[in-house]
Amino acid sequence: MDICAMEGDVRMHGKSATVYVVAASDDSYRPVNGTVPIGPYPRKWEIPTMEMVREITIRSGATDTVIPPQCTATHDVPAVVFSTGGYSRNFYHAMTDIIIPLYNTAREYDGRVQLVATDYSREWVSKYRHVLAVLSVYPVIDFDADDAVHCFPSVHVGIESHEELGINPALSRNGYTMMDFRDFLRSAYSLKRSRMTPASRSSRPRPRLVIMLRRHSRAITNEAEAITAASEVGFEVVAAGPEAVRDMAQFAEVVNSCDVMVGVHGAGLANMLFLPHNGTVVQIIPWGEMKWPCWHEFGRPVPDMGLRYVEYEAMAEETTLKEVYPRDHAVFTDPLSIHKQGFHMVWSIFLDGQNVTLDIHRFRGLMHQIYQSVTIT
Repeated sequence: MDICAMEGDVRMHGKSATVYVVAASDDSYRPVNGTVPIGPYPRKWEIPTMEMVREITIRSGATDTVIPPQCTATHDVPAVVFSTGGYSRNFYHAMTDIIIPLYNTAREYDGRVQLVATDYSREWVSKYRHVLAVLSVYPVIDFDADDAVHCFPSVHVGIESHEELGINPALSRNGYTMMDFRDFLRSAYSLKRSRMTPASRSSRPRPRLVIMLRRHSRAITNEAEAITAASEVGFEVVAAGPEAVRDMAQFAEVVNSCDVMVGVHGAGLANMLFLPHNGTVVQIIPWGEMKWPCWHEFGRPVPDMGLRYVEYEAMAEETTLKEVYPRDHAVFTDPLSIHKQGFHMVWSIFLDGQNVTLDIHRFRGLMHQIYQSVTIT
């Protein structure tokens, strides 16, 4: 079960991770056999991920052995229960698995909703406080530590997720779109630019380009030359390493001030959400037949965000894997055979095991094309 919505007399006890449906409306969910467990995190198909999420038990009515506890805190607004566990420390997953589904589920209440988090992370709640404060006017309840019995007129356990880094308007109860979500983010972070307007090639300011720099894997080994190349074709370049993204609000402003984002496949590209409409995302795809999975995660969602998508696919001469494997190894001659060995092999070799040394001549040519597309004479 992905999400459970109950309406009526619904009581929640955090320390026991239990939701009691004491009385329910006709169209409200009731467990068929009295109880049902649910993990309030979207990636139900990933068993190892769900093992990191605290399971909540939903109980229907009173039984001979279970009597619903009396309310100690009564609320007149609905509650939405979600988890800050799973892969929530990863920015891509924080957006894909929590923030976007939470928006999809809670936005309709216009702040009059109580957010309740299991696997509660104070650090996570602080990091995304700007978004949470717009979704709800109430502080997030730490479900795990709470010993009160909270009574609500309605409760959603789990949040509405449709696809990776996206919303399907046909499935959204309120017809929300990714354009709506990006407008919501812009409001939450008080971002100034709603749309990218072409800059003049003959005057300043120059169009701005932010390049996402990784450090431990899929790093650009010749990043200084890449920055110089982008600058030489006409961009004002902002270099953003891991230290730059720690302050979410500040970095959202930086990205919003840019027209183009460039980066090797990785979580940092999810910051495209802060680009102005009509901005451009350039994904550098690492070696190893990674085009489709990289496109699926970051290319496919781009049009629905009102952005433009460009790829730069690394060739065999541009990967540091050539320093590890001979050129007659399957890594070069048959990368798909590595894929067939399972994701752990793809991860260890093509994702976690390589850096990229860009062909600067080819990269400069692509930067020139993009510069032409974001400027006018």
